[in-house]
Amino acid sequence: MTRIIAVANQKGGVGKTTTVLNLGAALQKQGQKVLLVDLDPQAALSTSLGVPVAQVPETVYQVLVAGSPTSKAIRATVAGPDLVPANIDLAAAELELAAEIGRERILGEALAPVAPRYDFILIDCPPSLSLLTLNALVAAGEVLVPLQCEYLAMRGMNLLLKTVNQVRAKLNPGLELTGILVTMYNTRTLHAQEVLGEVRAAFGARVLPMVVRTSVRFKEAPATGLSMLDYASGHDGTDAYRALARELLK
Repeated sequence: MTRIIAVANQKGGVGKTTTVLNLGAALQKQGQKVLLVDLDPQAALSTSLGVPVAQVPETVYQVLVAGSPTSKAIRATVAGPDLVPANIDLAAAELELAAEIGRERILGEALAPVAPRYDFILIDCPPSLSLLTLNALVAAGEVLVPLQCEYLAMRGMNLLLKTVNQVRAKLNPGLELTGILVTMYNTRTLHAQEVLGEVRAAFGARVLPMVVRTSVRFKEAPATGLSMLDYASGHDGTDAYRALARELLK
């Protein structure tokens, strides 16, 4: 059965796109069939995978707004997983979908025909608790939350978890929290160490055991269109995503 995971956090710059790309590649290298869905109008995931977003005829926007089959938008990538790309057109989707009946279920209905082809579908959510994010949470069976190891990033966690609980109660009773993934951890700062301790104290077993350390390698890899598993195979950040993939496959 296909596992659909929304990678969500209403704060930007916490590692959502990095997590989708590298977790997807790690799962693919474990023999899984993986589809990535770029649901962010900034299209960082699509760009990081080398997709010329301004020239793509079929994107997630056409899927959501025009009812185009998802299969027409799927593209192969050098990194391994397949991709449903995005571009700036997606920014208009919120307004265009607002009057649609069942608007929060459009993504789930669009993914249903292609889901049987894949073991995992990972959705890169925009940095907001918007209609697009709501679509991802309704379509998914699980939500994975990357959390930057900084105090201000931690403050928004309760709001996100409240939203997840509301979606579970009203729209998607099967939605589960896969876990909180600590990202961008700087071992050299006392602040990061203190925040990590606070996160683990506050959220307990919901915090995943692996920690993704900050590194310039994560900024370099997108320029090559590769995941960290191919760009910097021996890096400890790569090892963290391998460990996360193994955790999901248990």
